[in-house]
Amino acid sequence: MILHFNYEELTALRAGAEALLDREGEGGGGVLAPPEERARVQALLPKLQGDISLETLEELRAVKAAVDAIVASLRVEMESLVVTMHAADEGAVAAYFDFAHGFTVAHRIGEMASEMEALIELVTGSPASRETAQTFHFPD
Repeated sequence: MILHFNYEELTALRAGAEALLDREGEGGGGVLAPPEERARVQALLPKLQGDISLETLEELRAVKAAVDAIVASLRVEMESLVVTMHAADEGAVAAYFDFAHGFTVAHRIGEMASEMEALIELVTGSPASRETAQTFHFPD
């Protein structure tokens, strides 16, 4: 299956991922993502150049975990800018749009995961297990 992105979504997710990794690399401020989420964000970052082909539910779940971590970071950034500046400040508005684009992708990934799980259940007759999430392949 192919996860499609538009330009704004890719830009927001890349910036959010880089900011999350830079902030954690400096060890300063905020809530740090668990090491597994950080590794998933690092693995996702190079793929954020265009649409992503995902062959298994397991791959989608890894992308979902990374995007969820990025969106959480974008939310914190947006809320911080709104509080410290002003809701109508240019930086706060830009942070809102970054968060909104990331949030839209996260929602789309959740819908895609539900569809993949339903298809696995339809074909196998049982809910997606760890094994089927890894071995059941979805064509593009």
